[in-house]
Amino acid sequence: MPFQHAATPTQPSHTPPVRPAPLGHAILLGLGLTLLWDLAGADRLVMQAIGGPHGFPLRDTWLLSKLAHEGLRQVAVLFYLLLWAWVVWPTRWRHGPAALWTLPRHERLSVALLVTLSLLAVSLIKRHSQTSCPWELQAFGGAARYVSHWALDQSDGGSGHCFPGGHASSGFAFLALCLPWLQAPAGCNRDRAAGWRWLSAVLMAGAVAGVAQTLRGAHYPSHTLWTLLICLGVSVGGWAIAVRLFPAPMNAPF
Repeated sequence: MPFQHAATPTQPSHTPPVRPAPLGHAILLGLGLTLLWDLAGADRLVMQAIGGPHGFPLRDTWLLSKLAHEGLRQVAVLFYLLLWAWVVWPTRWRHGPAALWTLPRHERLSVALLVTLSLLAVSLIKRHSQTSCPWELQAFGGAARYVSHWALDQSDGGSGHCFPGGHASSGFAFLALCLPWLQAPAGCNRDRAAGWRWLSAVLMAGAVAGVAQTLRGAHYPSHTLWTLLICLGVSVGGWAIAVRLFPAPMNAPF
């Protein structure tokens, strides 16, 4: 019987796993839930539970009007200015907590531009919206009547310009900050935990701003949900375009 060489076992190919796009999936899930919320008429139920014919009792409380509204807005403006300072900051540190500064400048610039575009998108929609704030409705002591924000050609008799939630965008607009880690460009091996921390902080800030305005009677809950979806769509969609234009990374330090 002729001698036969033992077959050399083939080495399994180690193809790096494809990272999922969690925020892309979140857009679809959030869109479905928000549409269901709208269809169920949940906005009016919530506002009737916290307000009445004499308005909203929490409208002018210091905690909501001064701290959660004006205070948070000022913090957001300061953080936005710091964001642009981060864009022009020189890249020097490569390890430890200062690794945040080592992002390539084109990525930092992309993040800042996406934050700006998110703010502009919400602002432009508000400018053309005929939806008034809940505290202007007749049910809460105002003069306007309820008209769905989907009725784009109908005025409710109020001042309008209240959809989506502008104050919530002071938090949600910064969603792009998590993308360099959660959806890193090809060839970059980064700690996704940093991205999840940024995402958690941004979602918390936007939710606090949105809930505060709902309790004051300034916005329906759906206004906050749509603001989140708009900012998420601008950030994820814009980042997907931007990464295709980035130069190939020469190294991936983190």
